[in-house]
Amino acid sequence: MLPVGLIDNDLQKRGQTIHGVPVVGNLHLLSGIAESLNINKIIIALPEATGPNIRQILAISKDANLPVGIISGSSEMSDAGTQNWRIRDVQIEDLLRNEPIQIDDDGLRRRVSRKRLLVTGAGGSIGSELCRQLAQYDPAELALLGHGEHSIFTLASEFARLHPQLPVVRLIADVRDTNRLQRTFETFRPDIVFHAAAHKHVSLMEDNVEDAVTNNVLGTRNVIKASMAHGVEKFILISTDKAVNPTSVMGATKRIAELLVSEAARVSGRCYLSVRFGNVLSSRGSVLSIFREQIARGGPVTVTHPEMRRYFMTIEEAVNLVLQSMLLGRGGEIFVLDMGEPLKIADLARDLIDLAGLKVGRDIDLEFTGMQPGEKLSEELFLRRGHYERTEYEKIFVSFDGNGVEPEQESCGNRAFDEDLDKQIDALVDAARTGERPRILQQLKRIVPEYQIDNGMATAPALLEMS
Repeated sequence: MLPVGLIDNDLQKRGQTIHGVPVVGNLHLLSGIAESLNINKIIIALPEATGPNIRQILAISKDANLPVGIISGSSEMSDAGTQNWRIRDVQIEDLLRNEPIQIDDDGLRRRVSRKRLLVTGAGGSIGSELCRQLAQYDPAELALLGHGEHSIFTLASEFARLHPQLPVVRLIADVRDTNRLQRTFETFRPDIVFHAAAHKHVSLMEDNVEDAVTNNVLGTRNVIKASMAHGVEKFILISTDKAVNPTSVMGATKRIAELLVSEAARVSGRCYLSVRFGNVLSSRGSVLSIFREQIARGGPVTVTHPEMRRYFMTIEEAVNLVLQSMLLGRGGEIFVLDMGEPLKIADLARDLIDLAGLKVGRDIDLEFTGMQPGEKLSEELFLRRGHYERTEYEKIFVSFDGNGVEPEQESCGNRAFDEDLDKQIDALVDAARTGERPRILQQLKRIVPEYQIDNGMATAPALLEMS
């Protein structure tokens, strides 16, 4: 490709040249410039550009009937090395980029360097990316704990290739197994724990409430108590916006996980905190992955409801939020990324179809199938009665609705774990182990009063017709 002109909205750059290539105008003049210079492709060379910036460029380029490429984003460039950057097609993740989170690299290096780190759910989309980012800050050891042997083996092999100097511990374990966890913590002695292991699929957990409880609640309590017993100084829970005023079993179990973390911070006086995500793009089983598979098959692309909206973030944004929150936290807080306005799922589907060079109704159909059990039209980020505020980083909020008490309002010390909460969770786990669905839902409601039980799912599990 031969570069013939540069577009920049800074009027002071007009007429300048860079390596012999002139700055020929601003974005709004693109159509005329493209015609006069016989341009046949537009390249977006803005690694930190936000989604709205890229949408604007795409719209103008489309009017000018010009194809668009984009250089690798900053994270891709750092992974590949700046000498190996590449031009690729625009992807849906580019259109949904938020303003980048400021990362205190020096602070993270001071906090993580020479520390023993343990990540549960390390084989998952978030867990594995978290491990990749943590590896850059020179930890003493990194323990990859997961239930699926293939994903842990694959991730460990990646580290052996890219970070051969980093001691990696491969742990195949279930967080529901108390004895296995205790032995793991006794042997590894982690300084910092990132708890990403969870069942996350809303409709699937409506069909499998027992496992949602034992994995998301019992598993979290097991990891927390092992962390407290073995002196873990920092504990970070990966939570979800579905924990706010939940209408699903998955959301209610994650809300209980948040309460457990807040209680652990109160009891121990340590920096135990939660980080609440929206929908993470391209995570395993995400709506984006489903849409791409449906487009590849020729459709139809299915959306549950035309007005369904969700908050979206990229995997990079999600991990950056976790890392920066680890530096900001004192204990008991819930950190949330400012993700802008929630987006319609139907608009996301249309964007994907458009990026594939197809047209809705002409090349591929868009169908609405009806809401699934446990779903709600719009997610929320904070409890209605909760208190939240922006941190020193404009894009990160902090909420104290883990327990309704800010850390400085109550002194921390060696207190006993809340006996009532422990008993309520024991009753919940007992109901899960005996498979008593109505009692599980009732007990979830007792612990999380704002949980709205789906009446259609409250009395019997969903039945699948087998062909």
